[in-house]
Amino acid sequence: MAIRIGNAPCSWGVEFAGDPRNPPWRTVLEECAAAGYRGIELGPVGFMPEDPAELGAALADEDLELIGGVVFRPFHDPAAWDEVMDGAVRTCRALSAHGARHFVIIDSISPRRAPTAGRAAEAVQMDAAEWAAFRDRIMTVARMGAEEFGLIPELHPHAGGFMDFEPEVERLLAETDPALLKLCIDTGHCTYAGFDPVAFMRRHIDRITYVHFKSTDAEVKARAIANRTGFYDACGQGIFCHLSKGEVDFPAVRQVLMDAGYQGWCTVEQDCDPTLDVSPVDDARVNREYLETIGFN
Repeated sequence: MAIRIGNAPCSWGVEFAGDPRNPPWRTVLEECAAAGYRGIELGPVGFMPEDPAELGAALADEDLELIGGVVFRPFHDPAAWDEVMDGAVRTCRALSAHGARHFVIIDSISPRRAPTAGRAAEAVQMDAAEWAAFRDRIMTVARMGAEEFGLIPELHPHAGGFMDFEPEVERLLAETDPALLKLCIDTGHCTYAGFDPVAFMRRHIDRITYVHFKSTDAEVKARAIANRTGFYDACGQGIFCHLSKGEVDFPAVRQVLMDAGYQGWCTVEQDCDPTLDVSPVDDARVNREYLETIGFN
């Protein structure tokens, strides 16, 4: 299997299943296919139908494969454990029903960390006991995904949560079993957090089983960090831009993957604000065409 390029509902502004601003799920599938992609992520569980027959028929209509899904829940909050597990179990069931294997684990945005997104030196840190419990919650969900559903659990660093900056990502990787918890590297969240995704990928390529392609606009990012702009407001300001126009060196990313013999999916994510006058399908097409110019066919 060669490297295959997919997309995700967040490129259409879909961050939460119940957001009334979301476009229709069928529109997302249709436009993803029309933009030249053959795979798509599930999005937040509940956005697409949880009836396997209904979603399976729609995917087949568009000649799309379900790649994987994300559990974007507050792993940092012990009081939200029921919410975390609800999202995790439902996501696992949906992925298993469609033969998708990428089970991406993200600590969602925390009010304690959102103001310091992009500011590692100022970010609040967990104490030892809080960190241990946080790590154990992540591993409980990872173990469930692997052992009960046969999925590939993958840690995904994300701006504004407690798994964001390079030192804490390195720490959690060092403290967890690489046979159980793999890594989904998101190139744009690396640059948002102030570290080089290419160097990080080289260092951890043996643990990377999935990649999110995203890039950041350097000027928008600098303003957002200086103004302590919230993550979703930064999305509305265009912090995540066309892949060809951002900070990430995608030819170098491709070379790391090729040198490692990486095979499988890489998924484009250009998170956007669904209330803005933007054309997600046009953005998706532009990103796909750019990737083709640098050798991702």
